[in-house]
Parts: sequence; C-alpha cells; structure tokens
Amino acid sequence: MERYLKENFDLQPKNSSQEALRRWRSAVSIVKNHKRRFRMTADLSKRSEGEAKKKKIQEKIRVALYVQKAALHFIDAGNRVPPQLSKEVIEAGFGINPNDLASIVRGHDHKNLKLHGGIERIAQKVSVTINNGVREMDVPLRQKVYGLNQYTEKPSRSFWTFIWEALHDLTLVILMVCAVVSVAVGLATEGWPKGMYDGLGIILSILLVVLVTAVSDYRQSLQFKDLDKEKKKIDIQVTRDGCRQKVSIYDLVVGDIVHLNIGDQVPADGLFISGYSLLIDESCLSGESEPVLIRPEKPFLLSGTKVQDGSGKMLVTSVGMRTEWGRLMETLSQGGEDETPLQVKLNGVATIIGKIGLCFSILTFLVLVGRFLVEKQIRGELLKWSSSDGLKMMNYFAIAVTIIVVAVPEGLPLAVTLSLAFAMKKLMNDKALVRHLSACETMGSASCICTDKTGTLTTNHMAVNKVWICEEAKVVTSSESGNDLKSSIPESVLTILLQSIFQNTGSEVVKGRDGKTTIMGTPTESAILEFGLLLGGDFETQRQASNILKVEPFNSVRKKMSVLVSLQGGGFRAFCKGASEVILQMCDKIVDHSGSVVSMSEVQKNYVMDVINGFASEALRTLCLAFKDMNETFSGDSIPVDGYTLISLFGIKDPVRPGVKDAVRACIAAGINVRMVTGDNIYTAKAIAKECGILTDDGLAIEGPEFRSKNPQEMKELIPKVQVMARSLPLDKHTLVTHLRNMFNEVVAVTGDGTNDAPALHEADIGLAMGIAGTEVAKENADIIIMDDNFTTIVNVAKWGRSVYINIQKFVQFQLTVNVVALMVNFIAACFIGSAPLTAVQLLWVNMIMDTLGALALATEPPNDEMMKRPPVGRGENFITMIMWRNIIGQSIYQLVVLGLLMFDGKRLLMLSGSDANSVLNTFIFNSFVFCQVFNEINSREMEKMNVFHDMFSNWIFISVVSSTIVFQVIIVEYLGAIAKTVSLSWHLWLLSILIGSVSLIIAVILKCIPVKSVKNVVGGPRGYEPLSSGPDMA
Repeated sequence: MERYLKENFDLQPKNSSQEALRRWRSAVSIVKNHKRRFRMTADLSKRSEGEAKKKKIQEKIRVALYVQKAALHFIDAGNRVPPQLSKEVIEAGFGINPNDLASIVRGHDHKNLKLHGGIERIAQKVSVTINNGVREMDVPLRQKVYGLNQYTEKPSRSFWTFIWEALHDLTLVILMVCAVVSVAVGLATEGWPKGMYDGLGIILSILLVVLVTAVSDYRQSLQFKDLDKEKKKIDIQVTRDGCRQKVSIYDLVVGDIVHLNIGDQVPADGLFISGYSLLIDESCLSGESEPVLIRPEKPFLLSGTKVQDGSGKMLVTSVGMRTEWGRLMETLSQGGEDETPLQVKLNGVATIIGKIGLCFSILTFLVLVGRFLVEKQIRGELLKWSSSDGLKMMNYFAIAVTIIVVAVPEGLPLAVTLSLAFAMKKLMNDKALVRHLSACETMGSASCICTDKTGTLTTNHMAVNKVWICEEAKVVTSSESGNDLKSSIPESVLTILLQSIFQNTGSEVVKGRDGKTTIMGTPTESAILEFGLLLGGDFETQRQASNILKVEPFNSVRKKMSVLVSLQGGGFRAFCKGASEVILQMCDKIVDHSGSVVSMSEVQKNYVMDVINGFASEALRTLCLAFKDMNETFSGDSIPVDGYTLISLFGIKDPVRPGVKDAVRACIAAGINVRMVTGDNIYTAKAIAKECGILTDDGLAIEGPEFRSKNPQEMKELIPKVQVMARSLPLDKHTLVTHLRNMFNEVVAVTGDGTNDAPALHEADIGLAMGIAGTEVAKENADIIIMDDNFTTIVNVAKWGRSVYINIQKFVQFQLTVNVVALMVNFIAACFIGSAPLTAVQLLWVNMIMDTLGALALATEPPNDEMMKRPPVGRGENFITMIMWRNIIGQSIYQLVVLGLLMFDGKRLLMLSGSDANSVLNTFIFNSFVFCQVFNEINSREMEKMNVFHDMFSNWIFISVVSSTIVFQVIIVEYLGAIAKTVSLSWHLWLLSILIGSVSLIIAVILKCIPVKSVKNVVGGPRGYEPLSSGPDMA
C-alpha cells in the first residue's frame, strides 16, 4: 500500500508541480461524491483560466505604462478639457470625478495631472491638506462618493448548497431509487403502512446522513471564512486630523495621506508627495522585474505593488475596484489553494479501500443472488417470480450498494480538512494565523527551526542601557541618570549627538489627540529616540534646523542608515548609524574625552572594538553613531562611505521573552533543532543563545562572512554543529535553509520579518513571518504569521501540527477497523447463511458513526505535552504505521470472532427461542457491533499508551459524539424497529452488548503489550535524539 501511495499520491508540502497535482487526481478512481471529495482541492482548470486572465491584465497595464505614455506626448494638453463634475461630487464639495481621478494614476497620465494643477491642486480638489490629511468625520462621505477599499469576492455558500452537495453522493442516489422502488413494491404487496417501512427507513437514514454531513461541512466553511478575513487584515499608517495613526486597509479612503516604508504593500492607487529613495516593485502588476524609482517627476503609485526600499508619503487617489489591483484580485482567488500532502495521501488510502470494498460489494451481491437462485431451483420455482422475490432482490442490491457506502471512506480526506480547520481556529486564538493549510500539517514534521533573535526570542521592548561617549562608558537607568549624563557631555558633543539621533532616523515623534508623545517606528529606532528625548532633545526643532537632501534607509544588507543634510551656515553633514563593526570600519576619527575630534589610531580602534564586545557579552545590542562634515565644494550626489567621526556607541537592552527557555527545551525534547540566525554582533547572539538554551557546549556559533566562505563539502561538515549564526545576511539564511533541506533532508521552519527574508521564507518547508515586526512582503511569502512575534507560539504551532497528524492516524485506525469488520461480516454471512445480518439502514447508521461522527470525535482531539516528547515524523515515513496495523488487525479479529460466533451459534449461546429469535439475534448482533465501534473509538484515542481515558472527559466534543451515538443507538433499537428492522432487547442483552464492546478495551491493552518495530526517521544532530520505543513500556 505504502509503495502505491508514494508512487501516485506523494505531494510536496508547498510549491508542488502541476504534474504532481494532476497525477494524483488521475489515480483517484472510486469517488462517491465528486463535489464533496474535491471541495478542498485546487481547481486546476479555473486556476489556468485565472492565470490567463491575470496575464491579460498585466499586459494591459504594461501597455498603459509604456505605450500610452509615449502616445500622450503627441496630445496637446491645451486641447484636453476636464470632464464635467457629477451632481454627487458637487453636492459632496469635491472638485474631481472618481473615474477621472483614478485614470490619472492608472494610466500614468502626466498631462492630465498637469491639467488638474499637480498634486497640491488635486489635494485641494479632494478637500484635504498635505499636512493634516482627511478629517475622520468625512470618511463615510468619501466612501460614498469615491468607493470602499474592498475588492469583489465570491459570495459565501449557503447551508442549502452543502445539503445539495451532500445529495450528489452517487451511492445515496442509487439507494434512494431503491428505497422508492421498495416503497412502491411494498405497498403493492404488503399494503399500508407495513409495506413502506423498508423503503422509508432507507430514505430517512439517507436524509439524516445528508443533514449531519452538511452541518459538519458548513461549520468548516464558516471557520475558513473567518480565517480568510484575518489573513486580509493589514494596518496602514496615515495622517488624519493632523495626527499620525494606524487604520485598517479596508477603512482607507480617497484623500488619505499614507506613510510608506520598506516592505509595505501600497494599499491603494496614489500620488507621491515626498520621500527618500522610494523603490517600488511593480512585478505583481506589470510582470516587469526591474523596480521603479518613485520621484516627483514620476509620482504614480499603484495599489498592490511593494516598497522594495526607501520611504515616502502618498496621496490616495483611487481605492477598491477602481484600481487595477482590485480587478486583478478577482483572478487571484480562482482555482483555490493547493491540497495538503495528508489530504492527497488519504485520497489514495480511500481509493485503495474503495476498490477492495467494491469487490466485496459485488461478491456479496453475487453470493446472495446465487444462493437465492439455487434455493429457487431446488424448490423448482426458478421460473416462478413474485413481487416478494423482486423485493428481496432489491434488498440484496440495496445491501450491496450500502456496503460500498460503508467501504468507500469518503470522509478520510475530509477528516484532514476538519482537523486542520479545528487546529487553525485554535491557533488563531493562540496568536498564530495559518495562511496555507499545508503549513499547519507540515509544522508537525519540523525537525529544525531557524529563528531570528530580535522580537522572537527577545521581547522587542528596547531601551538604551549603556552608552559609550567621549571615551567613557555610562549606564542609563532613569531620567535622573539622563540629566547626569547630559551634564557630563560637552555642549558641542551633545549638539552633534542630538542632531545624529533626530535627523538620521526613519521614525517619528508624534503627538496623539490626547496630547501624549508617541514614537512611531522600529523598536531600535524608538529606543534611540527615547534616549534623545531623555537628553532634552526636541524632534521638530532638530528636524527644522537643517534640510535633509538624501536618505539611505536601513536594510538588512547594508546594516546601516545614512542621511545627508545641508547646514544653515553652509556646507553639508552626513550622519551614519548601524551595526557597530560596520560603522567603526567607516571611521578614521573619534570624539575624545574633551569633546575634540581627533584621528583614530589602530590602538583606539581596537579599544573601541573591545568596548563593543564587552557590551555585546552583556547581551546588549550594539549600535554606533558617526558624522562627517563636507564644505560647499561637495557635490551632494551621494552619501560618503568613509572618513567619518565616531560620536558614540549604544548598548541597547532587549530582554529574553519569558517562557522562551522552556519552549527551546521542549523543542529539544521533541527532536527539533533550534538555530538562531541574526544580524547582531556574535557576542550578543551567543549571550542570548546561551540564556535561551540554544547554544550548548558542543555547539558552534559562526558569523555570516565565515559561513559564506565555506565550500559545499565544508558546509556539509559544519552545518550540523551550527547553532548560532551572527552578522548574517538574508542570503545566508536562504543558503542555510536550502542546505538543511537538500543535504540533510530536514523539514525546516524559518522565521523572517524583513523584505529580504522573502526568499528564505519561500524556500523553507514552513515560512513563519512576524505579525508585529514583519513587513507585508514577508507576510505574503510566509505560510504562518506569528501574531505576537513569540517563539513560544512557534512551538505551539508545532504541537498542533503534530496533533493534526496523530489525530488523522487515530481516525484512520478507527475507520479501517470498522471497514474490515463490516465488509467481512456481511460477506461471510452472505456466503454461509444466505442473508446479511446488517440491513441497509443499519449500515448507513454505522457509516455515519465511522465517517462524520468519527472524524468529529477523533480529528478534533487537542494536543498534549506528550506529543512533544517524541521525534518528528520524517520525510517519506509510512503514514499507516506497524503500530496502527497491529491495532487494526487485532481489534478486527476480536470483533469478527465474536460476531461470527453470534451469527452461527447465537441462538444457542443466548438461549433464544420462539418466533422472534432470528430478529432478536440480528438486533443483538447489530447492537454488539455498534458498541464494539463505540469502545474502539475510545481505544483509538491512544495508539500506544494504555490509559485511553486520559483527559477524555475534558474533551467535550468527544464526549458529546460518543454520548449522542449511544442515545441514538437506544432510539434505533427500542423505538425505530419497524424502520431499522430491529426489535426491543431485554436489559440483560443490552448489558451483554455493552460488555462485548467493552472487552475491546482489554484487547487493546493486550495488543499494546505486543512489541512492534517502529522505524523513526530522525535527523541526527549535535544533541543526538533517540526515537521513542513502543510496546508496553509506553504505558
């Protein structure tokens, strides 16, 4: 079976080829309900149509951007007259129509922009000022006139749609036809009401199956709908009522002043107001890979594009479906999401079992009909047929079809969806947003986590703890120490320090409506600005003191931020800050203890390096500030890269998050290697890694440049030992992830927050983006978003991933046992007795127990800590393990033996006599069979451990399902005898049925004492994980 599954139903967790997706679809041969089975799989034809439509739109945009611009040069602007304003626009007090405004940016129409008087005049026409932005009270009016920033989405499917889909089950349709014929024949032969019981029972059972199935599927769809809403939530920084604030992307309106930074997604079409080095990636719209530099001469910003570098402000001109991105979004959702590997594998299992079931169904029907014909021949009535004979043949056919209903486990692949939906909803409550279904499943197999340090292992609440200035280190603890520090720094040095802090920053100090000062920016920048405010600096005063000419924003490759300003007295000054080693190499001068600028000797440089390493060894992030003065002869075309004067060195405290050490310990116990990959100083990284428990005595800490210099053979020897990589570039993270996956066959999860982390997030088996610190580019390339940026949440995702995998294994074990017993009981009875002890109605009820209700009970078991005390499931490991086969075969043998004894010698064993002895026996067999499944459902909660009742009563879903099954079984046996072909049982027969079922608990204990060789594919590492043993020692 496993070889067949690997050949036909093996799928990568992400980025699967079209060939692999088509291969498994073509291998699925027996499907009862195509609509339901393939609901959660990608529609490849629709996806192809969507891609074609997307390319057409991209081509149109490319024409608009390049061809139209050339054509417009030949059109005289004087001949173009602005269109007449609509009544709605005039009444609202605006001066430009929505479509006219939208066409300016969409068509990159310089002439039309000039005709309307430029950006300042357009701002007036949409009734905003560049500094104050939109008034909050005007938002509803703007949404009414210019539209909402929302895109057309497919309408949600109603509950009746799921009812209709459930009715598409071919076997149920055949049974319905049989039931109708049965009612017609029964009424003709036996009269009202007795003649309609058989057919009516089947119809009611089918309706119950359809109803339960539809309710389960509908609830799943609602869960996925809620998760989709969460995925699309993006917060945007805007200026409204003169205050900078965050708003939802859906609340954005025409006229909003939006602040853009590196990694952001442009939320609407707009015009560039101001900014520095704003580089936009338009490939998602135009298909062009070359980024576009936005400047006053080229001010058009398109919705959906990404900020690759720089920062800026834009005026929103069109939103929602008036943007090209809005039209493109319609095509992006077509085709659906790729199916998960487990869904595909279980489609394969369902196909194999379905084929076996079909064979047994046909054999059962042929045996029943053959025996019936032989009996007629013996009686000499072969050519004499009555309506009762026809009814009997119809019942045989109905039983055969019902066997197919039971045998084809349509619910197997859908159980994965149910389990994933349950896990994703719980994870959402635990601050993890799963963007792709397969990620939740794959995370359970993760053998390595490559994690960032800042904000993931640490709190990201930063504060300057130490400062080295004028050749002296000082501790910063409070506002009093700030005053002491201020008095100890020469005035000239303090002035240049404050200029460096407030002018060379990508963050802002803003006042809210309540008058309180807030710093908007990254935690590192915020810590430095807070220190500047502590020294008495004023953000606005410092910014107005000089004119900023050029800015090079910080990114993870440069590891520095630079700014060039013109001084009021003439000349230029460049400020630079960033990674301490990088800035130190750019400096040849230093501010000494007296505040004078002196040349930096090699000895001084080594001394500063020792200070940096000292700060870093105390787990402080180190950052240097430097400046360089130039006279009027400097061209100002670029920011200098050397000749700087070192002003100061900061040591920034970022405490380790509570619970991280325990989470790392849990990962190690679970066989998951944790590696820290950070851009920080190696001493800082080592100090934090040791505090978290990541760096061990036999582990290795390495710097990015050294790692990059290794050849493939050296990397193969080095990587298993690497636990910390410091001063790394995003490319180093990508290289590490690639080698871990390809060289060592590890399942790798990697965290990322920056734009440059996108390749590593895409390459990893599971990409984890940070919800707070992460850019929109990183989030878009991630599979899971960690909403609280906490490493403990990542471990929780791994736990839920393992829970999904194990829960599906439990369900498969349970369902296969029911399948084997139901098929064999009916087949053996047909061969030796000539009738099936389980009727069509009873089999439909069993099908519901093992399919929808079984999935609900077993696929929604919450995780426990024991799951993190075993190694991860390796790539290519058998899904149906030897332990599962042991349990399936053992329980099946027990049930077949018991039910066989009852079928062949039940009357004597139970001391039954009288005219209703056969009916009582068949009812007792049915009752015992159902209770065997109820107790086997409890057994399936633990495949290896003895105590199957652990935490059972805290799982209300499981208890509800089991209780409901028992209650309905009592109703069916005691009150629905005419429909279900049962009779009322005495209390001692009820007790005996329960006892027979409960013996399976003892059988399970005996089976678990049988040792089974379980091969675990554990990836070796420096910590040397050992697979857990199986058998009685698991108790």
